[in-house]
Parts: sequence; C-alpha cells; structure tokens
Amino acid sequence: MNGIARTPEPPYYAVIFTSERTDGDQGYAEMAEEMEKLAYSQPGFLGVESAREGLGITVSYWESLEAIKNWKQNERHLIAQQRGKSDWYLEYKTRICKVERDYGFEKNAEPFHK
Repeated sequence: MNGIARTPEPPYYAVIFTSERTDGDQGYAEMAEEMEKLAYSQPGFLGVESAREGLGITVSYWESLEAIKNWKQNERHLIAQQRGKSDWYLEYKTRICKVERDYGFEKNAEPFHK
C-alpha cells in the first residue's frame, strides 16, 4: 500500500476497516496482498490506505455504494472474510462513510481539493 490514496473530487465513499489481529500470520500477509490486487481490479475502486501497529486500520475508497456491495460479495473476498473470522481477527469493525469534502497538502504541489 503506497501512501495517501489519490481520490477524485467528492462525493465518494470510504470503507473504514478497523481490526485487532490474532497472533501469528497463518497466511494473512499473502491473502492481504491478494485482496489489495483484487480490489484494484474492481469497478468503482478508487484507492486504499492502511496502517498497523497493534490496531490495524484500512480505508478503501469507492465510487458508489453499489461498488462497495459488489466488493463485499466478491467470491474470493468472501473466502478472506471467513478466514478473518476463523483465523486472523480477535475483533473488527467496518464503517461505511460518504466523503462530502476533502482537502490536503503536498509540499511543492497544488492543493488536493478545496
């Protein structure tokens, strides 16, 4: 996952996935890499940002609620969801938000959005 996602002008949607992991990898890293690659091929996917130091937070960005629904129902993603419940997570929470406004700063560049 490469830095800050380059999203379009709002509105768009964010899926915030917050998790606490179990001990050990148990195939998690491989599946996470596969899921990121698969997400990029999904219609309506805009980007992703992720951080983990104890608590993990992954935010994915989507054009529409329909695109999010289609991702949740993706056959390979369903397998990852089941593995998450059985092997990888002590707990997690998913939140879906509509981004109404965004703005940012990048040294030596134009502002992201106003």
